[in-house]
Formats: sequence, C-alpha cells, structure tokens
Amino acid sequence: MSSIPTAPGPEPDTLGTGQPRWAKVIDHTTCIGCHACTTACKSENEVPLGVTRTYVKYADVGTFPEARRAFQVTRCNQCADSPCTTACPTSAMYRRPDGIVDFDKNACIGCKACIAACPYDAIFINPEDHSAEKCNFCAHRIDVGLEPACVVVCPTESIFVGDLDDPGSRVAQTVHRDAVQVRRPEKNTRPKLFYKGAHQATLDPLAARRPEGGLFLWSEQKTNDPHDVVAGHPGRTSSSAEAILAYDVPHKAPWDWRVSLYTLTKGIAAGAYLVPVLLIAAGFLEPSAGLWRIGTPVMGLVFLVITLGVLISDLEQPRRFYYILLRPQWRSWLARGAVILGVYGAVLAAHATATFLDLPERPSIYLAVLGVPAAIMAAVYTAFLFAQAKARDLWQSPLLPPHLLLQALLAGAAALTPFAHIDHRPLLLAVMSICAALHLLFVWGEIRLPHVTAHAKLAIDTMTHGAFRKYFLGSLALFAVVILSPALIPTGFPLPWLTLLTSCSALLGLLAYEHAYVQAGQSVPLA
Repeated sequence: MSSIPTAPGPEPDTLGTGQPRWAKVIDHTTCIGCHACTTACKSENEVPLGVTRTYVKYADVGTFPEARRAFQVTRCNQCADSPCTTACPTSAMYRRPDGIVDFDKNACIGCKACIAACPYDAIFINPEDHSAEKCNFCAHRIDVGLEPACVVVCPTESIFVGDLDDPGSRVAQTVHRDAVQVRRPEKNTRPKLFYKGAHQATLDPLAARRPEGGLFLWSEQKTNDPHDVVAGHPGRTSSSAEAILAYDVPHKAPWDWRVSLYTLTKGIAAGAYLVPVLLIAAGFLEPSAGLWRIGTPVMGLVFLVITLGVLISDLEQPRRFYYILLRPQWRSWLARGAVILGVYGAVLAAHATATFLDLPERPSIYLAVLGVPAAIMAAVYTAFLFAQAKARDLWQSPLLPPHLLLQALLAGAAALTPFAHIDHRPLLLAVMSICAALHLLFVWGEIRLPHVTAHAKLAIDTMTHGAFRKYFLGSLALFAVVILSPALIPTGFPLPWLTLLTSCSALLGLLAYEHAYVQAGQSVPLA
C-alpha cells in the first residue's frame, strides 16, 4: 500500500504576496467554436474518452433570418474562493500560491464532494484512475514558463492568460478596461475565468431550451435516464431571447442512491439513541428498560457500521478511506463528519460495554451528556455537508438541519418499534405518527415557500412533477400510513402487523423522499 501523501497546507490569499495571480480570458467576439482547445487539452493531459477538462458549448440564438450561433468555452473557473477545495476532505483539491486550483490524484479518495460543490460543473472522475480531475491551467507548463495548451493552439487567439496583478498583461488590461463577464457571480466564488462578448444564452445554463427529441448537433443526447444531466431548460427558455441548445456534453449526477441510503442509515443510528433519551427525560421510559439498555447500543452500532460501509462503497478509491482521518482538511464537513461519527460510535460502544457488564443504568445516563450532542450532530451534519455543495441551490436551506433531526427521530422510532417490548410499542407508534406529520409540514414548507433562484425552483419541480415524482409521491403515501396507524389500534387491527407495517412504511418513506430530494438537487444543469 502506498504511503499517505502530505497535505499541501493552508491555502494562501495570493493578493499582495508577490506571487502572480493567474487568470484567463476567453474572447467570444473572436471564438469560432472550432474545438481546438478541447482536443489540445485532451492530448496534452491524456484525458480519456467520455470526459473532458474543457469543451465548447453551442447555442443557436434568434429566429430565421435573424439567427446566429453563440459559443462558450466551458472549464474550471480557478476561483479565489473555491468551493471544491473547501469541500474536499483530504486537500486533494487545493489552491496553489499563484491562485491556480490544482489537484493531487494521489490524495483523492473519490468522494465526489468537489463535483457536488463546483457551481460550474468543471470536475469529473477520471474513468481510468478513478480520481477527481479538471482543468488545472496546465500548471506543469506554467511552471516551466510555457502557456497552457489551449492558448497555444487557438487559431484566433481567443484564449489568453496572464497575471491579474500585472497592469501590463493583456489579461489585466482586458479585465480592467473592457466589459467582461463571469459565470454565476451570485455564488461569490470570485472566479478568475473571464468571458468577453459571451452571450447570456450560453453563460446561463438554463437560458437556452433543449431541442425536441434530444436531437443535438452531431449526436443524440441521453435524456431517458433521470440521472443524466444535460444543459438547457427542459421547457420554455428562461430568457427573453429565443435560444436553443445545439451542443453540450452530458454527465451523470455525482451522488447516487448510496447517498440517499446513507442519510437513512445514519438517521436510524442517531435516532436509536435520541428517541429513548427523550422518552426517559419525559418520564415515559425507565432507564432500566431494555429499549434503552440493549436496543439503543445494538441498533445504533449496527446502523452506524452500515453507514460507514455505505460511505466507503460510494468512494471511487475505497482503499484510501482512512485518508479522511490521517490527513483531514478540517473545513470539509466530510472530515468533520468522520470525527463526529467516530465520537458517537465510541459513546455507543461504551454504552454497550456497560450493558454487557451488567452495570447499573447510572453510567449509561451519565454517558448521555456526551451521547446526546454527538447523536444530534450525527443526525444534522449532513445539512452542513450539503450546504458546502454551492452548486445545488435546493440544498441551501436553513430548515435542513432541524428537518434531518426530525427524520432521525422518525427513523429511530421506526427501527426500534418491532423489537421493543409490547408495552412500549404504542408509545413508539405515537412518536412515529407525530414525527411523520411534522416531516410533511417541513416538506410542505420546502415546496410552497418561495425559492429565490430558478435552479431551486426547477429542482423542486423535478422532485414533485418530474423524473423523481414517483419517489416523492410514494413517500407521501407511506407517511400517510404512518400518521394514521395509531387510529387503527381500537379497530382490532392486529398490533404486531400494524407495528411492522408502520415501521416499514416510515423507513421506506424516508428512503424514497431522500432519494427524490438528493437526486432532484443534482438534476439541474450547471454548465
């Protein structure tokens, strides 16, 4: 096994340090859309087929006879406040002293957090080495005094690079004197890729509509798979100009069903601790009850181990999973989450040890001083992880932490109920019913409250009426069963069957909702 690479250290602010501040300008008043930059980049950096560090997007603007084709060269924006480096748990994505955002493949664990964080859809997983990759300004050429390969081959000199702090450089003169644009300035990433003369139909990923039937220039795009992301608006154009997308490069959403499953299993692990603690605090459960003494540590540890297994299986480099602990980048909530889960696991192990040694219930109650905050953080830290994914507007919600905590209570009660003593089952069913009703209230707020961005609105529409509506509507039906289940007890409905039905409905409903939520958030095109 290879040695662990050394972290590059804290990222400096290059302004005023004497280091160059590399930036790039793409002049679309002279770009002819020839794709020379794309092929040169592939050749120089040995980029495999099926993925690209840079490509040229086409959009047809206007109507005949007043029509023209607009281009946009799409690539990494070399942000000064780069979300990818913040989200990366091992500093595999890092910013150099000269401002270039580079990557270290030897440190990458393939968690895809950088892909979810990038608002420009510039990062991909290399299918050959399974590590994150993107345009890095041809840093190996910059370091020996050469220009990037795309600059060298551009036949119209539409791409040029230079030092933003050098008033004599062409880049500085263009940026400071001409009208230039950046993509998605509302994300506050301070990109250092500037576009001159680019059309809004190409800069805005939703401004141009997709062609009917998926018939793009040169090829048909894959549009039947809901996990394929294609640029353009699926319906009407969102700008005043008539624009239709002519060429784009599709890709898969970075996080699949395993992230949805992870939110559920982690919620069960946290809720299995929090629900009994709440019942004890409210006086409904004795500390000596088996639900607390045995059910909590067993259920918590089992599903915490399952959670870790799901997380590791989602890595493109699963053998490097321990890098997240041995070389953590502490701004990342993936790195912080690993510590939180470790602390929570230690509390559960101590609880299980006290039960195994048949100690009085007092030690386990004392452990709750540490266990309760650890369980709460285990339940909600995913909200902060999702918030670091600046690309996904749907996930930028202040309601997400309390919503995840509520889901953990629902999941914990549902998992414990079938194994609880028969005297405790009605109480757990009531907890499930109340939590399910509150969950639907949160969902209603998520859907009905106004969303300030078109990206968030489109994600909501995709979740409720689009590709993932079956999961969403199915979750609503399952939660209705959970809410109504306590009312069925007086009718003579067999309690064991009701218990199993309600628990399964709650867990499946949570899984279906999380899958719709996670996937819809990634379905909106960014480039």
